[in-house]
Amino acid sequence: MRSRPRLVTSVIATAAAALVAAVLPATATAQPSPDRAEAIRSADSALAANAADLAVTAAQGTSVRDVVIDPDGSRHVRYDRTFGGLPVLGGDLVVHLSPDGAYRGTSRATRSDLSVPSVKPVISAEKAAGLGTAALRAARTGTVLSKVTAKPLLVIDALHGAPRLAWRTTAAGQDSKGNPEAHVVLSDARTGKAIDSWDRLESVTGDGKSLYGGTVPLNTSKAGETYQLKDATRGGTYTGDAQNKTDSCILGICWGRAPAVLFTDSDNHWGSGTNADRSSAAVDAQYGTDTTWDYYKNVHGRNGIAGDGKGSYNRVHYGNGYNNAFWDDNCFCMTYGDGDGKVFGPLVALDVAGHEMSHGVTSATANLTYSGESGGLNEATSDIFGTLVEFYAENASDPGDYLIGEKIVRPEFGQAALRYMDKPSKDTKSADCWSSSVKNLDVHYSSGVANHFAYLLAEGSGEKEIGGVKHSSPTCNGTTVQGIGKDKLGKIWYRALTVYMTSGTNYAAARTATLDAAKDLYGADSAEQKAVAAAWSAVAVG
Repeated sequence: MRSRPRLVTSVIATAAAALVAAVLPATATAQPSPDRAEAIRSADSALAANAADLAVTAAQGTSVRDVVIDPDGSRHVRYDRTFGGLPVLGGDLVVHLSPDGAYRGTSRATRSDLSVPSVKPVISAEKAAGLGTAALRAARTGTVLSKVTAKPLLVIDALHGAPRLAWRTTAAGQDSKGNPEAHVVLSDARTGKAIDSWDRLESVTGDGKSLYGGTVPLNTSKAGETYQLKDATRGGTYTGDAQNKTDSCILGICWGRAPAVLFTDSDNHWGSGTNADRSSAAVDAQYGTDTTWDYYKNVHGRNGIAGDGKGSYNRVHYGNGYNNAFWDDNCFCMTYGDGDGKVFGPLVALDVAGHEMSHGVTSATANLTYSGESGGLNEATSDIFGTLVEFYAENASDPGDYLIGEKIVRPEFGQAALRYMDKPSKDTKSADCWSSSVKNLDVHYSSGVANHFAYLLAEGSGEKEIGGVKHSSPTCNGTTVQGIGKDKLGKIWYRALTVYMTSGTNYAAARTATLDAAKDLYGADSAEQKAVAAAWSAVAVG
């Protein structure tokens, strides 16, 4: 039986607020809004003053990864930590401050002081590299790999119980078509025993006539008499042709990258809506980038994927018959394959773009570890926001629904979509309900629990037709759930992701994070907070 490919996003590694101003509780006395530097100074002071309670010791180092400032002036500063100069997996924490800078509390991935007896490994780097390459080959049984190499990094692992010294080894190579393959293994630096492993590549995959969205508007640039598929209004985002080439990269070190030859046009009317015109796929890619940018900015006040106003770029026609699409933080770019025409078509559909670029948002904020339950939440976050981007577009040629990748699948895939949020188990592998074994599933299937929660929170249980698609969502506890709408789902999940979730958040912690987010946005014991609780209970979380 043909194995089913998964969409892939490469994750290699500041939010603001806009519309939430209308729903965050007003303070009695308006406070002047702090800037990022002031928020960090206040958080640094709070961290120092509460160091003992937070198990922050002199052996640790801290660095700021993200800052969120609410409309009322409340601040949330996210830190990464080191111990003995080594990065700590699961050491991240978020310091919460009131509008006047007073300390409110902290969200932590671990409560440990991060200490280990020694930062000198027993297992050598060479041995760790060998374990990494072996893990890659074992994970890709049946695939002929070339140019395989591995890069071990000494870390403190605080994600898997008591802190311990570990090697985080990324192994990478290329398949027979030159497409990238990568895997991470986390191993005990004293014994060499494997602690965890996961894919380094996160699956999934003027106007212009697109492949999937009909004729869509495009903002372009003009150079002389030539138009360029480049949008100065959205941070300089642009789309280029990879010319069916692939990257020559190992572990983020590249000695050659597939190009991104900027698409140009003479009349500012792009594409033909067919694969015969190479710019048709470029239209979809640019449209997807534009729409995702607009969704995050107009709905959540986020200025670009990293929150810094910087635009990403796209490469289309990557590789030959490449059945994937991926986001890469190293180039801050999206890359799309054309598909093989049998399992997938070109992977430039709108919800795919929203999904993959949302991995970039997760990387810049909670940085959910891509294994176990946190990995399922990482994938679900991209499915949730990819779906909300599709609804946001209000495109009659691709109406919003709760199917993932329905436009790109072809007959040999054997399903109408990659995943189904109303009843995830319809793909035969995803989980509808939480159980203690969910953490052992591939992250694309453990994501089903959060996808199911998100659907129930937005739409409620029972049968419905949405976007011309019939949806039917049961509950795991036999209850009837009333939805609160997809807009409130998006606001609650975004706040939970950017303010409360950390790298080690599991499903129980995600319940708490979303309840806290709903309380912030709509008030304690509000109908929205009660709906969040009911939807989690309906998928057996809590």
